[in-house]
Amino acid sequence: MESGNLELQYFLSGITKGSIYAVVAIGFNLIYSATGVLNFAQGEFVMLGGMVAVTLARFVPLPVALTGAVVIVALVGCLLEILFFRRLQRHSILHLVIITIGLSIVLQEIALHLWDEKVRSLPYFTGNEISTLKFLGAAISPQVLWVLATVAVIVVLLHIFLKYTLPGRAMRAGSSNPSAAMLAGINIANMRTLAFGLSAAIGALAGCVISPITMTHYEMGAPLAIKGFAAAIVGGLGNPMAAVLGGLMVGVLEAYSVSRLPAAYSDVTVFAVLLLVLFVRPHGFWGRPGGESVREH
Repeated sequence: MESGNLELQYFLSGITKGSIYAVVAIGFNLIYSATGVLNFAQGEFVMLGGMVAVTLARFVPLPVALTGAVVIVALVGCLLEILFFRRLQRHSILHLVIITIGLSIVLQEIALHLWDEKVRSLPYFTGNEISTLKFLGAAISPQVLWVLATVAVIVVLLHIFLKYTLPGRAMRAGSSNPSAAMLAGINIANMRTLAFGLSAAIGALAGCVISPITMTHYEMGAPLAIKGFAAAIVGGLGNPMAAVLGGLMVGVLEAYSVSRLPAAYSDVTVFAVLLLVLFVRPHGFWGRPGGESVREH
């Protein structure tokens, strides 16, 4: 492969990875904006989405399986907020973050007992594992286009939801000024539950579309959560749209680092850049000091 085509191949690989990280980072931002908590169980929503979809696809058509997985995982997200975070909201943020880490471990163990250690995957939505499309000399799997299209649709629909719908505006108001929102009759607790459910649904959808490419197993959530967290920090906490740019940056950086350094150093490179961003711009490239909410996005 020519040098130019190889560089393009790495770039497209980075965009694909970055799109996945971006979706996880969006989930981080939604929950952080609504509750002030960094949810390190976000990656488990991605894992559960893939696992549930693979199971349902054995009994129902693929579109029904995908829809069912998103709904089920969204309900799991709502249930976690009601059972844990709503009851423990008076605890410090540090305690709540530790709880999310504990929930991540619990969800992993549940997945291990339900689905064991076997690696699973959904069928390719279009074509198969050897199908490729050519773009300026680089080869692209059709499933990659599904990933990119899904991320684009999520971003557009989330923007419309937050800016133009009544629940979205209520969520923005609650994250911007909870006291004023309560006086206006907005149920802050329900808005936080909605944020968890929406975040879980987005993660589950991502888990479904990446399953044919990355495969699905019970341990995949934690690495995705870490990379998604890095993307959220780089983009700017409190800004879901900036999470997309942060995710793409992290993905492209990881892809190019693999091309030039031993694979073992790819994570080191990503987190070295994360530390640099924290030193230079603690609120991220497109965030505001203090990580303000989604209210203007």
